Amino acid sequence: MITYQVENNLTAEEFIQILVRSTLGERRPVGEPERIEKMLQHGNLIVTARDGDALVGVARSLTDFLYCTYLSDLAVDEASQKQGIGKELIRLTKKETPQAKLILLAAPKAINYYPRIGMSQWEHCFVLDDEKALK
Repeated sequence: MITYQVENNLTAEEFIQILVRSTLGERRPVGEPERIEKMLQHGNLIVTARDGDALVGVARSLTDFLYCTYLSDLAVDEASQKQGIGKELIRLTKKETPQAKLILLAAPKAINYYPRIGMSQWEHCFVLDDEKALK
């Protein structure tokens, strides 16, 4: 039985393990535990999914709880996917921030998942990796 909870004290080790088991680790600094620790410290809403004691999913967000919630990491263990865990993590994240708009950038492998579960796609996203690129 999967249990869900807000768990803002997740360890870097557990977070790295779920990132790797979900393939999200391909795009996260899993080889830099200090950076992962800071990511956890500064994420102010973390919802987890556990099968017993085993972490099988996590949604890590940055939010002001009233206007916007950026769901920066949604990771579900590949062995536990297709059971509705990701959708439930998103639902619970939104439930914790009911007035805020939930925003995320889809991982390439998940781009078709979000519209299927009822999320709207917007084309107006912009990214800046280096301030020197500003003109």
